[in-house]
Formats: sequence, structure tokens, C-alpha cells
Amino acid sequence: MLSNIEQIRLTVSKSTDLKKKSKLGQFFTPAPIARFMAGLFDRDTNNNCRLLDAGAGIGSLAAAFLDRWVYGGFNFRHVALDAFEIDEFLHPYLTDIVKRYDNLPYFISTIRNTDFICAATDCLAGNLFAKPLPKYTHAILNPPYKKIGSNSIYRALLRQVGIETVNLYTAFVALSLSLLKQRGQLVAIIPRSFCNGPYYRTFRSFILKQSAIKRIHLFKSRNKAFKDDEVLQENIIIHLERGVKQEAVIISTSTDANFKDLTIYEYPFERIVFPEDTEQFIHVPTSFAMNAFELCPSIRYSLSDLAIKVSTGPVVDFRVKKHLRKMPEADTVPLLYPTHFNNNKSEWPKEGIKKPNAIRRNNETEKWLYPNGFYCVVRRFSSKEEKRRVVANVVDPFQFPGVAALGFENRLNVFHNNKQGLPKALAFGIAMFLNTTDVDKYFRTFNGHTQVNATDLKRIKYPSRDALISFGKWALNQTELTQEIIDNKLEILIDE
Repeated sequence: MLSNIEQIRLTVSKSTDLKKKSKLGQFFTPAPIARFMAGLFDRDTNNNCRLLDAGAGIGSLAAAFLDRWVYGGFNFRHVALDAFEIDEFLHPYLTDIVKRYDNLPYFISTIRNTDFICAATDCLAGNLFAKPLPKYTHAILNPPYKKIGSNSIYRALLRQVGIETVNLYTAFVALSLSLLKQRGQLVAIIPRSFCNGPYYRTFRSFILKQSAIKRIHLFKSRNKAFKDDEVLQENIIIHLERGVKQEAVIISTSTDANFKDLTIYEYPFERIVFPEDTEQFIHVPTSFAMNAFELCPSIRYSLSDLAIKVSTGPVVDFRVKKHLRKMPEADTVPLLYPTHFNNNKSEWPKEGIKKPNAIRRNNETEKWLYPNGFYCVVRRFSSKEEKRRVVANVVDPFQFPGVAALGFENRLNVFHNNKQGLPKALAFGIAMFLNTTDVDKYFRTFNGHTQVNATDLKRIKYPSRDALISFGKWALNQTELTQEIIDNKLEILIDE
């Protein structure tokens, strides 16, 4: 059945305008992923299944679930499907696919041309004229990916039922979870962005209170899970069970939707959500071996402990266009972008780049400038398949002779001391530490997108100030700094 549905998916996907996909946040699930997701549900002893497919599309996920039932993968006697799909264009396809199962005994289906968020929040809030929804035993979903505006009607509706979130995909997951019975199971394919950052803090808290994480599957390649739709999100599949005690979590990985290099490990929950982490970042380790952050008690200091701050570069170039200059002039100071840094070296001014090299220094811009000095900078964005996520460099004031101040553009994060420079060895020590493989691997366990925020850098634990200074002094005395040399030095440093 799924092979036929896959052909329909490819046809519909190719014929759907990209603008419409973007507007609805709509990306259809490939058959191998749908089959894998249906296979994650525990085989329980329930006779009756009430299945929710919120944002059903053409019905790929529901069909994969029903196929597993047909071929003996579940013990259900009765199955009732509720499929929500707001896009009327897809209804003929969805209806046709669901009808293929109508000849099964003890199967009934309902296709709802209804906004799922409106229907679910009305039901959960107990609104007087709300159409009741059943309590579901299972939910399978590939929800839409789209931001929810702060003044959106969706934000108001979700707040009525105690859900605070900023994206449709997390809204769909939270509502589906709320509609499940106790011990009900949910499997969803969603972006990994909810695992960290302040915007999803309340959502993380919500799902961890309401359910236990049973399994997380990570696609290592950011651009292959939904390659037909050119989706560049790093996606995960998550399996949740409502109202049960949290136990160990299964983490599996594969490069893409073929699952040919599937690896599976089981981890204690403390390695997924650290007990002392008030932000409740969700880590997805890809190696069973513990890294330096878990093994070494000396990597335990916050930036606050070290009297160091990190901030997003304060110069937002499109807001100060009138003050920007292609090359330095008499009344300007350097304006630094990620393009000015490469392999622990900086080049300024840089010829032939699209970005300006300088910003005027005057009463209006002064508040955004830092005095010339040593700083560690980390670029905020990496390219989609780049080897490293965290890339740090040092700003050396001697590369800007006669310059009193510097501008840091918003695409850089800046380590500083109350908007002043750092001691030279400390700046180099921070950069060397952040450029180690252990830091990059650790960062990837909780950050699944291309953005490196100052908030994420604050969440990392660091060696002591003295250890960082020692690391920096060592780096300054080296004639060559390869990745292997830096990584080996970190091992020696944390063992001292």
C-alpha cells in the first residue's frame, strides 16, 4: 500500500507550489519514514485503538499505522481513525487512501476539514459550543513547521489551555499529547530546534511533565529526511508516552531515511536532560562513550563564575545603513563580520566582500561600540552541512593599530568583560576550548540547527579561569595548531 501512496506523495509534492508549502508549513512524509514511525509504537494489549493523525496530508502516516495493524503488528480488534487536514486540495487524496481500508472489519474513519488547533483548544478548554473529541490511545503526526506570531489568534487559543509556544509544530505536539489517554503513545517527526533555547523552555517543561520520552531518532544529515521538499531543518522522530514514569531513553541515528546505517543505544535519562539544568535542554548523544563534559569534574564553571560575559554583536547592519562604509575612512572604526575571520586568523579590511568594513563613530553609534582589545568571537550561523558548529576566533587589537573602538555585527557572539577586552591569554584560552572536538560534539547533543546563540554559549560549562589562561598561554607558544593538537592538549589540561 505504501509504495502506491509514495507515488501519490511525490506527484502531489511536485505539483504543490513552494509558496503554498511555506505558508502552510506543509511537508509530506516519505514512505520509509512513515513505516519507521509506525514501527516505534509499543505493541500493547488494548483491544480498541483511537488513532489521531493531526495534519494528515495525503494520509501517509495513517496508512503506515494501518498497514502495521493489517499485517499483525498490533493486537487491536477495533481501530477508529481521526484525520485532521485543513487543506481542501488534499482531501480527495486523503479520502481515497483512507477508503482503501474501509473493507477492514472493525475499522471506522473520520476525516475532519477543521483547523486542528481551534478544534483541540475548544475541546480542551471546555468551551460551551465546542465539538467534543475523544481521548486517543495513539497519535502519529508530521505537524506543520511555521512560527506563531506573538499576536496570533493561535497564541491566545493555546494560552487558554496552558500551552505557551512559538511554532505550529510544538503546538500540534502539545495538543495531541493533551488529547491522549493515560499511557497513550505519540510518535512525531519534528524539527530539533525545541531541544534548546529560551523560546521553547515552556514547551520542554510541558512535555516532560505530561509524558516520558521513550525514544528519539536523529537524522544525521540535515538535508536528506525531506530532500524532495528541500527542507534543511535537522529533524528528529520522538516517541512519547503520556502519564508514565520516565525511564531510560533509546537514542537511534541514521544518515537519512534509508535507515541503512541505523545505530541504537540506550541511555539513562540523566544523560538526556541533566538533573541540574533548570532550562531542561534535551540532549541527543550520538556516541555511547561519555565526553569530557560528563567525565571531567573540572569542567564545571559557568561564565558568571569566570567573570566573563558573552553577548550578541550589537551592530545590526540594516538598522544603521547610513553609518556604514565599504572601506575605512577618517571618522570610522572597524566593523567586524564572520567573513573577517578564518582559521584563527583575521583579515581586515577585506577587499571584494559584499559587507561593509567600517562604521562611523559618532554620538549615535557610540553605544554599540567596544573599546579595542582582545575578545573571543563565535559566529552565530554555520552552513547547512559544515563539519563544525562552534567556530571561535580571537580579535587581536594589534591588528587594528591606532584604532580606539571596534564594531561587532549581529552575526557574531562576543566574549567580553563588561564590554571591555579580555586578558590576551584568556581570550585565546576560551577560543581554544570552544574549538575542541569535545565542545562541538557536546554542543550538537542539544543544538540541532545552524544557529549558535549567546544563550547556548552561556549554558556550556567551562574549565576554571586559570585553566583557560594556561590553555591560552600554551596556544600562543605553538607554531602549529591542528585539531588533533588542540584536542590532545585539552585532555592533558583537564587531567592536571
